Amino acid sequence: MSASSMVCAGCGWTAPPLAPRPFRCANAGTDDVDHVLARWLDGVEAAPFFDAEPNPFVRFRTFTHAWHTAMAIGMTDAEFVSLIRVKFAETPLEQRDGFWMKNETNNVAGSHKARHLMGLMLWLCVAERIDPSLATARLAIASCGNAALAAATVARAYERVLDVYVPDDASPAVLAKLEARGANVTRCARRAGEMGDPAYLRFREAVANGALPFTCQGNENGLVIEGGQTLGWELASQLASRGVTLDHLFIQVGGGALAAAVIAGFEEAHAFGVIARMPRIHAVQTLASPLLRAYERVLYRDLDFAINHRSQFMWPWKTAPHSIATGILDDETYDWAAVLRGVIATGGSVITVSEDELREANRVAGGAVSATGSAGLAGALQMRAEGEVGVLLTG
Repeated sequence: MSASSMVCAGCGWTAPPLAPRPFRCANAGTDDVDHVLARWLDGVEAAPFFDAEPNPFVRFRTFTHAWHTAMAIGMTDAEFVSLIRVKFAETPLEQRDGFWMKNETNNVAGSHKARHLMGLMLWLCVAERIDPSLATARLAIASCGNAALAAATVARAYERVLDVYVPDDASPAVLAKLEARGANVTRCARRAGEMGDPAYLRFREAVANGALPFTCQGNENGLVIEGGQTLGWELASQLASRGVTLDHLFIQVGGGALAAAVIAGFEEAHAFGVIARMPRIHAVQTLASPLLRAYERVLYRDLDFAINHRSQFMWPWKTAPHSIATGILDDETYDWAAVLRGVIATGGSVITVSEDELREANRVAGGAVSATGSAGLAGALQMRAEGEVGVLLTG
């Protein structure tokens, strides 16, 4: 029996052992509960935090649902490691301008997004031994940039067919890179009377027609959070090796998978005693902030009530927002509940930043970091919190 399981944070439903598609809760769509699957571990050792292996997917493999499932179906550890074809490496952590900055800009495909998608790909490589039809199923993702490029990079490494749904105004440069990586790109215009990101809506239609959700929205595929947790585990390990305990961690939030993953990674590092305490989590969005809207409503109720009445707390914008931080302009924060749980539990906050603050943060970040990738730094510059402060430069 596997030592890991996929459990719905909304209703408690648990995916059957060895289920090949533990992506969404079986009860999703039947009520107003926020149904999102999360991975739970049992009896795992903390040794990977102290391992020198540079590839996080090799180093932290025993923390993944994919590895535990592989062992449960009779694969060897060496066989699992052989599935890891993409060469990830630990990304740098440096202290600069008063902040601890974790820089993902030189990661695979130029951002943190490939971590999320690599976790999903490893699951598919294992799960196709349970259900061979997964080996030939089309993959689908909705994205305006970095997530799509990451998905295309990982999919090409595994010779998988990928359909990418992008907004109608997606960057021509991004579209060219996607096509160069062999992705099938569909531009999606907004339709009159339709609320929500049109690319996400067309992605949902593709999944309903049989495509696999190779995506960075945790509500569509709970396993996407696990791949992103490598960033949290890795950062916690780097801080511990330097004897640093963060007081605050600022994380930019679009759909919320990054923040949900890093929070979960830090929670596990804390449970293992790798870090002395959780930092205060500060979620950063532009002035168009569906997360702040939900947070303010939660303060008048409580999070458990909100999770059971999702439509009263999280819904798409009626009018599409605009910002230079295009990568965090999701119409809604899909993983909002996991992010707010981390914010509330640590005494953190939800921060909105102006366009001028985004520009200043991007100037301070320097290098190849985009306005999206330095948006968390904008929140840190605004708050100027005391103590040890961490930010993520995500691409």
